[in-house]
Amino acid sequence: MKRTVAHLLATCFGIGHAPVAPGTVASFASLLIYQLVPTLQQPLVLLPLVILLTVAGIWAGSVMEELFGNDPSIVVIDEWVGQWLALLLIPHGWIPALLAFGFFRLFDIAKPWIIDRAQRLPHGWGIMADDVLAGIAANVSVQLLMVGAAML
Repeated sequence: MKRTVAHLLATCFGIGHAPVAPGTVASFASLLIYQLVPTLQQPLVLLPLVILLTVAGIWAGSVMEELFGNDPSIVVIDEWVGQWLALLLIPHGWIPALLAFGFFRLFDIAKPWIIDRAQRLPHGWGIMADDVLAGIAANVSVQLLMVGAAML
């Protein structure tokens, strides 16, 4: 039962089994859910959900590492958390959302500086930490870009 629950959570109900780029597929799925479920656009709903999924992801990621080795590609709950952090408190609309998606994927794939170091934490902590930091970096990037555009 523990393995089944961990698998369902870690793969976001199977999205992690996408045959190509499961992390990108999961990030885009979380973006669509965010855009299509207006309740998620409320920070007082999204932030607790992100915290809950982060805790669940640490546990599920640790279980999945026991089964499949270090940071298995089927684990994508971290992409949902990171993408939703990238979307938190940005203006609503498809353009800001797609910018958040692009910046999140950039930071998650390139893993500059501390993001790379964070993924070296043990077990589920490392799985989740790099995406949390990539989501924050993406959010700050979008916020700065929006402020810069408003100043023009």
